[in-house]
Amino acid sequence: DVQLQASGGGLVQAGGSLRLSCVASGFTFDNYAIAWFRQAPGKEREGISCIRCSNNVDTYYVDSVKGRFTISSDSAKNTVYLQMNSLKPEDTAVYYCAAAERQSLPTPRLVFKVPSATRLYPSWGQGTLVTVSS
Repeated sequence: DVQLQASGGGLVQAGGSLRLSCVASGFTFDNYAIAWFRQAPGKEREGISCIRCSNNVDTYYVDSVKGRFTISSDSAKNTVYLQMNSLKPEDTAVYYCAAAERQSLPTPRLVFKVPSATRLYPSWGQGTLVTVSS
């Protein structure tokens, strides 16, 4: 049974940093793509980053977080991290990690363009709230 547990959210001032963690269990960690999605109030859930994203893409960031967020993986701990720096109020959202078999996924450059990207990830964590104040 694939299980994911997201943690690390909190309240920070604009310009601050947080590190989110996603602990995985129940599957062969290195064979799975792990993605971070977020859902702001009143908005659709959107993909923002992934690791082992597809056969040929190891990491990916959408433009809105590129240069500020860094995704990483610790295989020994079955954990994926999202280091978030220079946080902005528009980063406020519930952040979710999700998993899918890596070989099943198209390139995230294309996948993350569509609102239905969430449908490609069958396993989800519970989410952790990030609030960035002005």
